[in-house]
Amino acid sequence: MRCKRLTAVGETVAFLILFLGFPWSIKATSTEAELVGSTQSIVSAKENSARNICPSQLPEAIDAIVDRPEHRRLYWGILIQRLSPSRPLYTRNAQQYFIPASNVKLFTTAAALLQLGSEFRIRTSVYGKDGILRLVGRGDPSLTNAQLQDLAQQLHRQGIRQIQQLIVQDGYFQGLSHHPTWEWEDVYADYGAPINSLILNQNLVELQLSPQALGEPVKITWTDPLAAWQWQIENQTLTEISGAKSAFEVNGILGKPSLQIRGQMAIDSPSQVLSIPVRTPGEHFLQHFKLALIKEGITVAQSQVINSTEQVKEPELAFVESPPLSQLITDINQPSNNLYAEALLRTLGVNNSPINNQDTATAGLNLIQTKLSNLGVDRGSFILVDGSGLSRRNLVSPESIVQTLQVISRSPQGEIYLTSLPIAGISGTLRNRFKDSPAMGIIYAKTGTLTGVVTLSGYVDTPNYERLVFSIMVNQSDKPTRIIRNAIDEIVLLLTQLKRCE
Repeated sequence: MRCKRLTAVGETVAFLILFLGFPWSIKATSTEAELVGSTQSIVSAKENSARNICPSQLPEAIDAIVDRPEHRRLYWGILIQRLSPSRPLYTRNAQQYFIPASNVKLFTTAAALLQLGSEFRIRTSVYGKDGILRLVGRGDPSLTNAQLQDLAQQLHRQGIRQIQQLIVQDGYFQGLSHHPTWEWEDVYADYGAPINSLILNQNLVELQLSPQALGEPVKITWTDPLAAWQWQIENQTLTEISGAKSAFEVNGILGKPSLQIRGQMAIDSPSQVLSIPVRTPGEHFLQHFKLALIKEGITVAQSQVINSTEQVKEPELAFVESPPLSQLITDINQPSNNLYAEALLRTLGVNNSPINNQDTATAGLNLIQTKLSNLGVDRGSFILVDGSGLSRRNLVSPESIVQTLQVISRSPQGEIYLTSLPIAGISGTLRNRFKDSPAMGIIYAKTGTLTGVVTLSGYVDTPNYERLVFSIMVNQSDKPTRIIRNAIDEIVLLLTQLKRCE
C-alpha cells in the first residue's frame, strides 16, 4: 500500500504522513491532494438546478452562492465567457491578481503546445568513440529504468563491451533545481522533487515501512538499494497494538543529508510505501545507468557527472525519446504533476535561447509571456515565477486564464489541449468530483490547491447553450478546502444548466 496524504472520496485513509510538522494535506499541487472531491455540493446543486436557467439569471444565482455569510470573507475572482471573446456572462474581480496554485500549469502547457507542437519529443542521447561515452540528458521527465536499459541494449548490439570513461552531462538546464520561493519543506515532499537535465523515475525513491514486534521500531527499507546513500535515516518510529492508527512525520534539515522519521504503525498494518525526492539526482542517474550497462555485460572503468553545456562532437550511438508533447501535457494536467511541468518550462527555456548566462527557467517564463501576449493575452495580467504553481509568488487574474483558454482553443492544437485536462467525474484530479451530476463528462478543467487557495478553470460543454470558458479563484481562505470546493462546484453546476432565452 502506498502512503497517502489524502484519499479520494469513498476511499479509506490508511494513514496520514506529516512532513516537517505540516500535514501533507495542506499542500496543493501534489496529485492526490487535488483528487479529494465532494458530493455534498453536487447533491444540493442538483436539487437547486433541476430547471434550466437563462444567462440573465446567472449573475443572481452565482451571487447567492458567493455572498453566503460563510463565504463573505473570502477573496473571489470569477470570469465566465463564451468560447469566443464576448461580453462576460459573469465577472467578479476578474482583472485582479490571485495566487493560482496549479492553474499555472494551464499557461505552461498552452505555451509549450503552441511553441513546440504536439509531436515534439525530448531526446536522451549517448555519444562516443574510442572508449569514451557521453550521455546527454535533456530533461525528459518520463525517463525510467526501462529506458536506461534500452540505451544499454542499443550499445550492446553495436558490439560495445567496455567503456573506459562514462560521462553523464547534466548541464542542459542551467539554474537552481528548486525555485527559491518554494516553501522550504517542499524539498522533502514527493511533489517538490528537484529538476535537472538527468531525471530518472521522476527523481523519487521509495521507502517501505513495515511493522515489527510490538514496541519495536517500524522497519524502514530502501526499495532501491542504490538510493540508500541519498539520505541518512534516523528511525524514531514505534510498532503499536493492533488497530492503532498509523501516522508518520518526516523532518529534514536544510543543507544536511538526513531525514528523521517519527510516528507509529499498527502491528497488523500492511507494509506501506513512502516516496521521497533524491538529493543528488545526477549521481543517482549515473549509478542506475552503470547498473543497466553491467546487466548487458558492459564494463565501465571510470565515470563522472559533469555540469556542462558543451556541444558534443562525437557520433550519436544510442537514443531514447519521451512520449509526444500531447501525452506529456496530459501527464502534467491530469494528475497535476509538478516535476513534469517544471521540466517542460525549462525545455521552453532552452528553446528560447537563453543569453548572458540566464537560467533556463527564467528563459522559459519569458517565452510563455511573450508567446501568449503576442496571441492576445494581456501581458500585464499574469506574473509567473515557476511552471507548476507551487510558488505563492505567482500572480494571475481570472481574465488572463480565460484569455489563454480562448487563445489555445482557436489554434490547431485546441482539441489536444482540451483533452489534456481532467474531465469531471471521469479522470485526473476531477475524477472524484461531479460524479453522477449534470457536470459529469462535460467539464474539462484544471484544479489548483494551496493552503488558503482553491482554483478551478477550464471549459464547459453545456448541453443546451454553447461551450463556455471559466476561471474561478478563491484566495485568503481560512475554511477547509472541502467547503470552498463545494461552493465552486455549485457555481460550475449552474453553468451546465444554461439555456438560450431569446
